Amino acid sequence: MNIRSLSRGDGVVIGAAVVLFIASFLDLSGFDCPSGVDCSGFSVNANAWDSLSVLMGIYVAGIIGAALLIVSRAMPGRKIAGFELGQFGAAFTVFSLWTAFWTIIDVPDAGAGLILGLLAALVLAGAAVATPLVPALKAPLMGAPRPAAQGVQAAYGQQPGQGYGYPGQQQFGGQPGQPQPYGAQQAQPGQPEQHQAAAPQAHQDGGAPAGDFTPFWFAVPVARPLFGEDGASGPIAELAPGTWYLAVEQRGPGLIAQTQDGRRGLLQDTTGIQRG
Repeated sequence: MNIRSLSRGDGVVIGAAVVLFIASFLDLSGFDCPSGVDCSGFSVNANAWDSLSVLMGIYVAGIIGAALLIVSRAMPGRKIAGFELGQFGAAFTVFSLWTAFWTIIDVPDAGAGLILGLLAALVLAGAAVATPLVPALKAPLMGAPRPAAQGVQAAYGQQPGQGYGYPGQQQFGGQPGQPQPYGAQQAQPGQPEQHQAAAPQAHQDGGAPAGDFTPFWFAVPVARPLFGEDGASGPIAELAPGTWYLAVEQRGPGLIAQTQDGRRGLLQDTTGIQRG
């Protein structure tokens, strides 16, 4: 999947899952056998891998939940029994936290494995639930890509030496690095600035007609779903802020956009998008 489609909340989920996996190898109990006492009937220095119920209920459940959340980001709209993968993932993380809480209460002398596991499960469940609600967690994990040095083929008039996902600034009016609002007049090669300023602006709100459409790069201000060209109701991908996408066709008030992996779909909501 494209790492630039991940949000900060997804980064927290991945980090918490890694910590949860590490915690599964640490001691569950801090019990030390007293000198001169037969402790053969006690599990001393045992970790989660020595207890199947603890392993599956806390650690594996949390890791599965994190994996489902990240997969749901790569394949939005996928469902299991009518529920989206992200909903299943959030439920797994909450179950992991619930089990860790009652397990640590039941253990009189909790070890590092249980304590760290509870903290990781708390962060994991919190990020899973809060990411769709908190704007700071919905922000992109990485910024917009930089232009590649060389060796990338030109696409739709893209200038050589610029990688996919970065707008060819010389193709449109405006200075490099300054996005233009969607619907702004485009500067044709060799066209004087005065002629451009006097050009009709009848299509500023609705975009260019289909017959006059010129492909352009754009970025979305917030994450938005990309629907199938055939009019299917379910999204096929999600456009993430901070990433440049290629608009290849006008479709009514929407745009046919192409993602980095070559998928094409209909962006119905073009409000506030920025042209490259």
